[in-house]
Amino acid sequence: MYQCCNNWQDDIRVLKILTEMFLPHINYLALEQSFFSQVLPKTVKLFDDMMYDLSSQARELSSQNFELQVTLRNILQSMVQLLGALKGCAQHVCSLQESIVLENIHSLPSSALHVIKSTFVHCKNSDSVYSGRLHLVSDLLQALFKEAYSLQKHLMELLDMVCMNASVGEEDISDMVSVIHSVLGICSVISDMDQAFHANTWKFIIKQSLKHQSVIKSQLKHKDIIAALCEDILFAFHSCLQLAEQMTQSETQESADNKLFHKRVKLCRFFVNSLLHYTKEFLPFLSDSCCTLHQLYLQIHSKFPPSLYATMIPKAQEKEILSVFLVALDPLISQFLSFSPFVETVLGDKLDLSSELQLPQCLLLVNVMDKLPSQPENVQHLWCKRSQFSEHKSRMSLLEAIFYSFEQCSGELSLPANLPEVTSKGQAEMAVTLYQYVCVHLCTFIASFHPSLFPELDTILLNAVLNSGMITTLLAMDTWCFLARYGTAELCAHHVFIIAHLIKSCPGECYQLTNLSILLRRLLFLMDTHHQMEFIQRFSPKEAENLSLWRYISFKAFSPEFKSQIANDVTLVGIAQCKKWLNSSHTLGELESVNVALSALLTVCNSVSEALEMGQQAGVLETMSSLWTILNVKQVSNQPYLQWTLSLLLPLLGFFIQAIEPQLISQVVILQASLLKLDPPDYVLLAILDFVSSLGRIFIPQAIQEKVLPSLPCIFTLLLTDKSWLIEQHSLEAFTKFAEETNHEDIVPQCLNSEETKNKVICFLEKNRLLDETACARVDRIKEEKGVLNGHFVKVRVERERSLSTLQLNSKVNRQRFSFTALCQENTAGVFPGRGVQVSTANNRRGLRSSPAIAAKISCPWLANNETRGATNKDRYTKKLYTAFSFSLQQEHMK
Repeated sequence: MYQCCNNWQDDIRVLKILTEMFLPHINYLALEQSFFSQVLPKTVKLFDDMMYDLSSQARELSSQNFELQVTLRNILQSMVQLLGALKGCAQHVCSLQESIVLENIHSLPSSALHVIKSTFVHCKNSDSVYSGRLHLVSDLLQALFKEAYSLQKHLMELLDMVCMNASVGEEDISDMVSVIHSVLGICSVISDMDQAFHANTWKFIIKQSLKHQSVIKSQLKHKDIIAALCEDILFAFHSCLQLAEQMTQSETQESADNKLFHKRVKLCRFFVNSLLHYTKEFLPFLSDSCCTLHQLYLQIHSKFPPSLYATMIPKAQEKEILSVFLVALDPLISQFLSFSPFVETVLGDKLDLSSELQLPQCLLLVNVMDKLPSQPENVQHLWCKRSQFSEHKSRMSLLEAIFYSFEQCSGELSLPANLPEVTSKGQAEMAVTLYQYVCVHLCTFIASFHPSLFPELDTILLNAVLNSGMITTLLAMDTWCFLARYGTAELCAHHVFIIAHLIKSCPGECYQLTNLSILLRRLLFLMDTHHQMEFIQRFSPKEAENLSLWRYISFKAFSPEFKSQIANDVTLVGIAQCKKWLNSSHTLGELESVNVALSALLTVCNSVSEALEMGQQAGVLETMSSLWTILNVKQVSNQPYLQWTLSLLLPLLGFFIQAIEPQLISQVVILQASLLKLDPPDYVLLAILDFVSSLGRIFIPQAIQEKVLPSLPCIFTLLLTDKSWLIEQHSLEAFTKFAEETNHEDIVPQCLNSEETKNKVICFLEKNRLLDETACARVDRIKEEKGVLNGHFVKVRVERERSLSTLQLNSKVNRQRFSFTALCQENTAGVFPGRGVQVSTANNRRGLRSSPAIAAKISCPWLANNETRGATNKDRYTKKLYTAFSFSLQQEHMK
C-alpha cells in the first residue's frame, strides 16, 4: 500500500540532482526548452499526486497507526524537498543576469505558483484535514509552510527582474497576466494566515501591475483585483474596530493591545494607499468595479459617528482609524468625479441601500457636491443632469439624489445626529445637526452653480417642495429662500409671482398646495417694497377670486403702509362672500367659497388683528354668528365641508371670545361636547382645543354656567386621553393655558379624573419625560422607527413615479419650458453678483440668514378629508399642478 512512497523519494532524488548538478551548466537562453519545459510539468504532477495521497489518507491518521504516520511524514518531507528544488531553480535564474525575459523561463512561474498555492491551502485547512491529529505532523507542516514562503519570496524577486518593453510578444504578456492573477489567488488564501506576508504579496501585485501597465492593462482582471483588495480592506478595517471595541469593553489600554492595534492600522493604511494607487493608474478600466468601490466607501463610513450603526470605540482609536480611512478615501472620490460609470453607480435609481448605508450615501453625495465647483463644466453637467439610459435603467441628478437620500435619514435627523463643521474661517469646529450640515452645503453649492444648470435646479427644487416628506420639503424651501436672498430682488419677485399663480391655479386642496403656500409666505418676507406693491396690484385683495391666495399670506410680510389697507380689503371681501352665501340657498356646493373667505379672515386676525377697525370686527363677529345658526351636530359629523367650516369658525370665535354673546358660547360648547362623541377628524379636534383654551380668558356668565361648566371637564378629559400623540400634545398645551387663565378654578381638578391623566399633566408642566430611556435604547428605537418610515417612503415614491408617468407624456413640451432661467439668462451676473461661498449683507443686498431652517406652522384641516371631499386622487392634483406650473412659467417668460 505504501510502496509508492519509494517511487516518490526516487523522483525527488532525481529532481535534486537535476537542479543541483545539471541546471547550473545550461545556458540561460536554453533554460526553458532544455530544462523547465521538460522537468517542471512532471514536477507539478508529482506534487499533485503527493498532495492527493496526503489529503485522502490524513483523516485516518492516529497515534496507534504508526505505519501510516511514517508514510504521511515521508510524503511531507518529500514535498518540502520538492519545494526546495523549485526554490533552487528560482535562485539560479536570479543569479544569471539582472534582466530576465519571461519567454526564457515560461514554465517556472506557473509551476511554482501552482505548488505554492496548493501548499498554503493544505496548511490553512490542516485542522480539518488531520481531524485532531495535527500534532503528529505539525513540525513538518510548519517546515512545508516555511519552504513555500521562501519559494514565493525568491519567485517574486525573480519576477521583479523581468523586463517587458513595448515590443514584447503576446505569450510573454499572457504569462505576466497569468502570474499576477495566480498571485492574487494566493492572496485570498493567506489573508488570515500571516499579515506581513499578505501585505508583501499585495505589494508585489500592485508593483508588477503598474510596472508593466503599458502592455498588460487591457488583459488584467481589474474587477477581480479591486474586489479582492476591497475585501481585504474591509477585513482589516473590521479587525481594527473589533480590537478597539475589545479594548473598550476590557477598559484596558495595555501596551500589547495598543501595539497590535497600531500594527493593524498600519496594515489598513497600506491597503488603502494601494487601492488609491491602483485606481489612479487603471481608472479607464474600472467601470465594472464602481459598485464595489461605492459599497466600500459606504460600509466604512457606516461604522463611524454620526451613523446610528457606528461602533463604540475609544476616541483615540477612532481618530486614528479615521485618519487612515476617511482621509484616504476622500482622494478616491476625487479620482472618480469625471468617471461616468461611477456617476451612474452613485446616482442610480435602483440602489436599494440598507438602512445603515443611507446616511453614508447622503454624506457621500454632499462630499461630491462640495468638490464640483472646482471641476470643469462638463463634469458638473455629468453629475447635475438626470440621465435615461434605457427603459429599465436611469439615474438621478446629484441634487435629486441628495433630496432623496436625505429623506431616508429619518433616524439620524430625529436623534439628532451631529457632524463637525467649521462655520467660518479661523473658527474652531463645532457640532451641527445633519439638517444644518446638508442645508449649508447645499446653499454653498447653489451659490457657485453654473448658469446652464439652472433648468435642472428649478425642476429639482419644485419637485422637492411638492414632496410628501415634510423634512425634504423643508430643506427645499430653505434652499429656495437662500436662492431668493442670494440672487437679485427681481429673481425673488419672479419666483413669488409664479408660485402665486400656481396656488391660484391649483384645482383642489392637497399637501402640494400646502407646501407651495408655505414657500410663498416665506418668500414674501424677502421681497422689496416696490415688488410688494406690484404683487398687491397683480393679486388685488379687493377681488374675491384672490381670497384663495391671500388666506395663505402673512400680512406681517408687508410694509406698514400696505399692511392695514390689505387687511381691511381682505376683511371686507371675506365678509361679503359669507353674506352672499347666507343670502342664497345655502347649498353645500357653494360652501367652499365661504370656507375660503373664513380662512382669509382667520389669517387677518392671526397676522394683523390690530389693523381691523371696530366696525370690521363687529362685521366679522356678526357673520360668524349668522353662520353658526346653520350648524348642527348631525350635519357636521356627516359633511366634510361643514367640518372644514367648523374648524375655521372655532378659532375665529376664540379670537373674539370676549365679545361673543353668552348664548352663542353655550351653543358652541354644547355642540363640541356632542361632536366629540362622534369621533370627528383630528383637525376638528385641534379647532375645538383652540376654542376651549380661549374660554380661560373670560368669566362664564351665571346664566350659562349650568350648561357650559359641566361640559368643559368632559371635553378636556376626552381630548387629554386621545390616542393620537399630536392631539394629546395640543390638549396638554390647551389645558395648561386654560388652567392658568381661568377664574373657574374649581373645574380644573374635574378635568383630571384619573391618575394617569394627572401624572401626564404634571410631567408636562415639569417638562419631564413620561418614559426615560438610555442612549442605547433610544438608538435602537430610532433604528426600528427608521425601518418603518423607509418602507413607507419607498411605497410613496413608487406610487408617485407611477402617477407622474402619465404626466411626463402629456406635458413633455411644457416641462421643457419648466425653468426659472429666462430671467437668469438675461443677466446672469445680476442674478448672482458673487460666486463665493461667504455671503454677507455687506457684500450682497440680500445677505444669507444665519439660521438655516424655520418651520412654518400652519393649519390645513381639509387635508384629512381629501377622500370624502371628492379629491380621492391626489395624483390628479399633482398632474394639474405641474400643468399649471408649466403654463404659468410660459406666461411669465412671454411677458
